[in-house]
Amino acid sequence: KKKTVSFSSMPNDRKINSTAACISLMLEGCELKKVRSNSRMYSRFFVLDADMRSVRWEPSKKDSEKAKIEIKSVKEVRVGKKTPVLRSNGLSDQFPDECAFSIIYGDNYESLDLVASSADVVSAWVMGLRYLVSYGKHSPEAPGTGHPSLRTSWISSVFDLADLEKSGRIPVSRAVQLIKALNPGMKTSTIELKFKELQKATERPGVEVACDLFVEAYCELCTRPEIFFLLVQFSSNKEYLGVKDLLMFLEVEQGMEGVTEEKCLEIVSKYEPSKEGREKGYLAIDGFTRYLLSADCSIFDPQHRKVCQDMAQPLSHYYISSAHSACLLEDNFWGRSDISGYISALGLGCRSIELVLWDGPEGEPVVYTSPSAASCVPFRAVVGLIDQHAFTASAYPLILCLVVRCSASQQRLAAQCLRKTLGEKLYLEPPNPVASYLPSPEELKGRILIKGKKLPPTCEDSEGEVSDEEEGWELARRLGQEDREAPEGGGLRRVRLSRELSELVSLCQAVPFQDFESSKRGQHYWEMCSFSEVEAGRFANECPAELVSYNKRFLSRIYPSPMRIDASNMNPQDFWKCGCQMVAMNYQTPGLMMDLNVGWFRQNGACGYVLRPAIMREEVSYFSANAKDSLPGVPAQLLHLKVISGQNLPKPKGSGAKGEVVEPYVCAEIHGIPADCAEHRTKTALQSGDNPIFDESLEFQINLPELAVLRFVVLDDDYIGDEFIAQYTIPFECLQPGYRHVPLQSLAGEPLPHATLFVHVAITDRRGGGKGHRRGLAGRRGRRVREYTSTKATGIKAIDEVFRTATQPLREATDLRENVQNALVSFKELCGLTPAANMKQCILTVSTWLLHSDSAPSVTLNLAEQYPSMEAQGPIPDLLRKVLTAYETMIQTSRTLIESADAVYGKLIQAQQAGMDFHKELHRIETKEGLRGRKLQKALESFAWNITVLKGQADLLKHAKAEALDNLWQIHNAGQSCGIGRNGSASAEPSRLRAPLEPIPE
Repeated sequence: KKKTVSFSSMPNDRKINSTAACISLMLEGCELKKVRSNSRMYSRFFVLDADMRSVRWEPSKKDSEKAKIEIKSVKEVRVGKKTPVLRSNGLSDQFPDECAFSIIYGDNYESLDLVASSADVVSAWVMGLRYLVSYGKHSPEAPGTGHPSLRTSWISSVFDLADLEKSGRIPVSRAVQLIKALNPGMKTSTIELKFKELQKATERPGVEVACDLFVEAYCELCTRPEIFFLLVQFSSNKEYLGVKDLLMFLEVEQGMEGVTEEKCLEIVSKYEPSKEGREKGYLAIDGFTRYLLSADCSIFDPQHRKVCQDMAQPLSHYYISSAHSACLLEDNFWGRSDISGYISALGLGCRSIELVLWDGPEGEPVVYTSPSAASCVPFRAVVGLIDQHAFTASAYPLILCLVVRCSASQQRLAAQCLRKTLGEKLYLEPPNPVASYLPSPEELKGRILIKGKKLPPTCEDSEGEVSDEEEGWELARRLGQEDREAPEGGGLRRVRLSRELSELVSLCQAVPFQDFESSKRGQHYWEMCSFSEVEAGRFANECPAELVSYNKRFLSRIYPSPMRIDASNMNPQDFWKCGCQMVAMNYQTPGLMMDLNVGWFRQNGACGYVLRPAIMREEVSYFSANAKDSLPGVPAQLLHLKVISGQNLPKPKGSGAKGEVVEPYVCAEIHGIPADCAEHRTKTALQSGDNPIFDESLEFQINLPELAVLRFVVLDDDYIGDEFIAQYTIPFECLQPGYRHVPLQSLAGEPLPHATLFVHVAITDRRGGGKGHRRGLAGRRGRRVREYTSTKATGIKAIDEVFRTATQPLREATDLRENVQNALVSFKELCGLTPAANMKQCILTVSTWLLHSDSAPSVTLNLAEQYPSMEAQGPIPDLLRKVLTAYETMIQTSRTLIESADAVYGKLIQAQQAGMDFHKELHRIETKEGLRGRKLQKALESFAWNITVLKGQADLLKHAKAEALDNLWQIHNAGQSCGIGRNGSASAEPSRLRAPLEPIPE
């Protein structure tokens, strides 16, 4: 009979909540598929011997003594496709990564490759085997061992405190409340059901429970198998993490730097519930779970919770959080104006608010945005509110976008109100005519800027005519004021503007947009244009490069199409990718677009300003917003995301008729430039209750990390239509690596209490960089042809000669980086690790093999050398020899990179600076060469491409050198901590390296 184990909390399923439960399953045995080196798979029944010394399988052609592996011969247990057999092409798509595992055993490091029916079965076997390898058959948790565990003692002490009568029993209701208090978010009904099950199983029904039954109920309900599995991986004694275990977990798995034992003891004292654990410095499963769920272990990088970006750049270099109809609580057409909408938007860090001024019935201007609004808001009240809340969430400048629809007399009242109420906060200084760019957010801290029309300098009267903005006329048509001031024969409308209001406008003077060429020639840096969503969308599709270039110097504001009468939102990413700073959102309308907006502006302390990517700010740079592949000079990255489980997921709203069962799946979406937009989903967790296990790995390539946003969406799988359960949106740059909990939010962006996703995040450089894999005819089968980034001809001889000097350094830079990258990947694969693993993990893995063997070959790391060599004494098995060779190759390529990088970097920067010297003279040289039209456009594009490529490749090389040095530090650090390092006298100079730039095979 095929036996499986499940982590599900359904009553009939097995629940793995201890090592003993894993070993119990292994003693019963279950069917697994055995994979042979010829890629064929055979079903076999695997079982752990009763004496727990061997794993056997049957049926088998071998005699029973050969169809077994002794536990003491096991070197390592690997999860996933981590051996050459499981990685082979014939198998890669036949089963998911999480259903495979391998046992490395024997003096020759042979592998037994197995595939299970589910990830749960894999977890149980791997957990059990790792335990037995470390501790043999003496299990402190196995039935019959008299000594109570740290955890059992703590739970019993909790029970004793609740046993007020000291009768050894407490009422079920009190027991339920106790477990609920210890595990917030768990449903009362779930706990009550567990007590009924246990009482029935032990034939002890009644209204009271004894201590042993309480302990059992707590362990079954509150042990998360996936976290227990993690604890077993890092624990030295398989029941709790000591200080050294915790330090290893934080450094190796969580990517934390500079972790000390004191820091680990702080974590233990903060999260470990048992007094004994806190005193001894132990973190047991409950404390470990609490720590992983805490804010200290959040997926959101705490550095980004405060302002962390350079705020001294010109205002045009930032994305600015902007609201469209902030005062509306509902949609545009049926909405009602309400003053609390402004408080809400400002509280979210919004730094640009739109105010449409209309003539009020009492002779004072009012603000309202709908003809059917039940009430309008007096302008005076709105300004008072803005004065009160303008800088509560952010100290950086607030821009008030005034759209004037009222008479000149009421405009004067509005201007007086703004001056009187806002006082010193109003920025009224005239623009500096000598400057080329707007002041920075840092310089404008605590100031309020007015964006609006300004009277021409020639006008000396108390009021005059200015061209009107298109925004707001849809509403005017509904109010029946469509023809007021309508121009004859088309063209821009004209409106009357009072001098008092005009004088309040300084750095954000609204002007009509003509075309990019006119703006380049005649627009001042303090003038800005507003574009409708439709017009901006057309520019983004037809001439994205011009729009990006325009936004380097000028602010642009995008407002929603008037056709959005339901106040729906446009996708802000469509305009952010072109550098548009102010994309006005309907803050009152929840959904995907608002999630992207709110998530995006979290990354700089939620201050409402986010610095745009460098490639969009630099004066000379090549950037195509609609790129379908990696960008020149920007390192592409791979996001490895494992969605492990969900906790306390709520039912979808309005799904009462469906009963308690939720069948969720998780969708992970990347939003960014078109080349990055992607979506992957997990399988549906069937009949999983509130705490589903997904255990699925997803992978995304990110070409422009600075503009990418990751959104998790949890949906209920329903044949009628998948229903929304929860979401969370986070900028890619804010992700923390390692095991993390995702705090889920409702559709409206409100936190859902105790609802989380448990995930693992790893980010690696894209292997090799450049373009995707391409098979070359001349290349050997399975080898990738290396592609080099090169400069482009501009058609101007003097400039092309300068860029040509960079051809060789560009090739050298690529070879240096890719040789190290390929050597690293080979070494990690031979260690049975993924490309996402770090160097410390690799060294620790090798040391584990050596320590788990009685007849271990002697392998040491010579830490006296700057580039530590790994040396073996005596004969070594084939696998270990391959590992040593791969390590040596990695060290040699790293050394070549470290020693050659500065010279190559210097050549690239020299060529880039020589190219930039031509930049100011470019217009004169083009005229002299007679370039015009398409040829001129191509020359300018090629020049920008070359400058971007040279700077980008130089930066990549600098980054690669820093990483190589960090790897050496990790090798030294790991060698000392795991015991295979030796600090002898410095050896002679290492043997001469091979020809420095010979390509290493992929």
